[in-house]
Amino acid sequence: MPDILPPVKPKKGFIGFLRRNPTIAIGSFLVLSMVFVAVFAPFLFTKDPTALAPAMRTREPSAQWWFGTDMLGRDVYSRVLYGTRVSLTVGFSVAILASLAGLTIGLISGFIRVADSIIMRVMDGMMSIPPILLAIALMALTRGSVGNVILAITIAEIPRVSRLVRGVVLSLREQPYVDAAVASGTRTPMIILRHILPNTLAPLTVQATYICASAMITEAILSFIGAGTPPIIPSWGNIMAEGRALWQVKPYIVFFPAVFLSITVLAVNLLGDGLRDALDPRMAKRL
Repeated sequence: MPDILPPVKPKKGFIGFLRRNPTIAIGSFLVLSMVFVAVFAPFLFTKDPTALAPAMRTREPSAQWWFGTDMLGRDVYSRVLYGTRVSLTVGFSVAILASLAGLTIGLISGFIRVADSIIMRVMDGMMSIPPILLAIALMALTRGSVGNVILAITIAEIPRVSRLVRGVVLSLREQPYVDAAVASGTRTPMIILRHILPNTLAPLTVQATYICASAMITEAILSFIGAGTPPIIPSWGNIMAEGRALWQVKPYIVFFPAVFLSITVLAVNLLGDGLRDALDPRMAKRL
C-alpha cells in the first residue's frame, strides 16, 4: 500500500546537527557571545576599566553608567566586559593544558602496567586535596598573576583528567584489535597513537568543557579571597570582592559580574552536556 505520509528525512549538515542537538546550539551560541564580548570589549561603548573618578563613585545604573560605578568611581560595565577576557583566558587555557597533561599521563599509566602503580598513587595523593585548597597553596608560593593562576588550577585539575583517560585506556587495551596489533608485532607507541588515542578523544573533549567551567569558578574564588589575579586586573572575582563591603546598599556591583559568571559557566556546561549526548552512541538520539 502507498504511504499516506511521506517519510521524514532528517536534515544533514551543520544545521541538521544543531537541530538534533539543541543543547549544543544554545551552549555554543552563549559561549561565542562571551568570546565576542571579550574580543570586542574596547568597541562596545566601554571606558578605561582602571580609570579612577572619585567624584563619580557608587553611582546607580543609569543611561550614563549602564552598570553603575564602584567605590572608586570606575565604570562597572567596562570592568565586567574586560573581566570576560580574564575568565575565558583562564578557562580555555586550563582546559587545554590540563587535558594535554592528563591525556599523556593517562595513556602511559593505563597502557604500561609497570608505571601504573607509581603514577596513580601520585595522582591519588593529589586528588585527596580539594582542588581549591591545592590551588590556594600553590598560589601562596608564587605572586599573583594570570599565568600563575592558570598554572595552579591546571595542576589541581590534572589528576581528574588522567584518571578518566586511564579508565578508558584500561577498557580499550583489552579489545581484540589491540590484541591483534600486539600479536602482529606493532610497537607500543604506535598502538597507543593509532588504536588507543583516537578512542579517548570523545570523553576527553566532554571532560575539557567541565574543566573549563570549573576553572572559571575557581579563578573567581581565588580572586574573591585575594589569592588570584592582582586587584589592578579587572576580573569578575576582583569586582565581586571589591563590592562585597557595599553589598547591602550597592548590590549591583556584585550582581552584574555574578550574572556574567553564571551565564558563562552555564553555557560551557550546556555545551559539555550536548557533546556528551552527541558523542556517546548509547545516548545519541536517533530517528
